[in-house]
Amino acid sequence: MNPNLSDWDDDLPPEPEEAYQDLLRALRRKSGFGLFFVQCTPVEADKFIVKLPQEIPQKKVEVLRFVESIDNLYQRVAEFVKDKQVDILLIKGLEYSLYKYEKRSFGEITEGQFSNLTSVPHILNHLNQQRERFRDDFPISFVFLLRSFSINYFIHRAPDFFDWRSGVFELPTTPEVVEQESNRLLLERDYEEYLKLTPEQKIEKVIEIQDLLTEKYQPENQKPRLLFELGNLLLTVNEYEAAIASYDQALKLKPDKHEAWNNRGVALGKLVRYEEAIASYDQVLKLKPDYHLAWNNRGIALDKLVRNEEAIASYDQALNFKPDAHQAWNNRGIALNKLVRNEEAIASYDQALKLKPDYYEAWFNKACCYALQGNIEQALENLQQAINLNPDKYREMAKTDSDFDGIREEERFQALIQ
Repeated sequence: MNPNLSDWDDDLPPEPEEAYQDLLRALRRKSGFGLFFVQCTPVEADKFIVKLPQEIPQKKVEVLRFVESIDNLYQRVAEFVKDKQVDILLIKGLEYSLYKYEKRSFGEITEGQFSNLTSVPHILNHLNQQRERFRDDFPISFVFLLRSFSINYFIHRAPDFFDWRSGVFELPTTPEVVEQESNRLLLERDYEEYLKLTPEQKIEKVIEIQDLLTEKYQPENQKPRLLFELGNLLLTVNEYEAAIASYDQALKLKPDKHEAWNNRGVALGKLVRYEEAIASYDQVLKLKPDYHLAWNNRGIALDKLVRNEEAIASYDQALNFKPDAHQAWNNRGIALNKLVRNEEAIASYDQALKLKPDYYEAWFNKACCYALQGNIEQALENLQQAINLNPDKYREMAKTDSDFDGIREEERFQALIQ
C-alpha cells in the first residue's frame, strides 16, 4: 500500500504561484473588513498594484502610498476613502514609519532580523489601540505590502492588530526581479551621496541590501558587490566592526576584490587598529600595485604609528601613480612637518594648492608651518586664505592639536574609500 503523500505536502510551504492564487481567492471571497499582510520587495509591490485590478475587476481597488513616516493611519485612511467606493485598499510604504526604530545589529546578514524590543513604534501603537475603529468604520480589505522585517514588527509589536489578520502571503519573485533590484542599488551607489542620507534612509538601504542577500535567486557572483556596498553604507553610520564583517564576507567570495581590502583597511583605521589596516592595504597592493588610494591610506596608518619616514615613502608611491592626488600632497606635507622639515612641507602644501586652490586644509596647514618657523606675516596671510574659503571650519580647525591630526581627519576619511 502506497503512503499518502498528501499528508507530507501539508507540511510544505506553498509554491510562490500557489500562494499568489491563494491571496487572489481570499480577496475575491472577502466582504467587508479584513487584514491581509503581503511580504514583498518594492518592485514586486509595484507590479502587484498594477496587476491586482486586472485579476479582480469586480472589486474596486485603491492604493495609499507613503514616502515618509506617519503616526496616524486611521486619519489618513478616513481622508483617502471619503466619497470613494473602495473594496480593497493597498497600503505601501509603512516601513518609513519603522526605520527610526530599527536598532539592528548591522553586521549580521539574517533574514527578518530586528532587535528593538524596548519601544513600540508610534504607528504600531496607534494600530493596536484603534483596531476596533478600523473594523467598525471601514468595511474594506486592507492589504499591507511590506518587507519581511516590517511583518516581524507587526507580529511582535502590534500583536492585537495583527491577530485579526485574514492571512499572510509572500509574493512570488523571479531571478529577473532580484537582478533588477540588485542592479538598481548598485547603480545608485555613491559614497558622497550616502553621507547626505538621513539615518532612516541609510537604514532603508541597509535593509534592502540585506534582504537581497538572502534572496534564493541571488547569484553568487553578485553577492560580493552587494556585501561591498553594504560595508560602505555601514561606514557612513560609523558601524566599523559590522563594515569589516561585511567586507570579510565579500572577500571570502571574491578574494581579489581590491576595493574591499582597501575599505576594510579604512574601517580598521577608524578603530585605531593601524597595524591590521596596513596589512589590509598591503593585500590591495599585492593585487593592484598602482592603486594610489591604498598607498595614500597606508601612509596615513603609518603616520598614526609615528613611522613618518615610511609614511612619506608611501605618499610618494601614491603620487608616483597619481601626481594630481592633492590629498596625498597635503598628507605628505603633514608627515614632513612632524619631522620638522618645514620647507619641504610647505613645498608639498604648495603642490596641493596648485591642484586645488580652494583646498582650505592645505592653506591652514601651511599657515601652521610658517607659524612654527616664526614667520608670523606669512602665517597670517595663509590663515586668512583658509578663513575666507571656510570660516566655519576654520574655527574648528583652530582648536586642533599642533600635530595636525584633527585638521585632516574628516578630509582624509572622505577621500579614503573606493
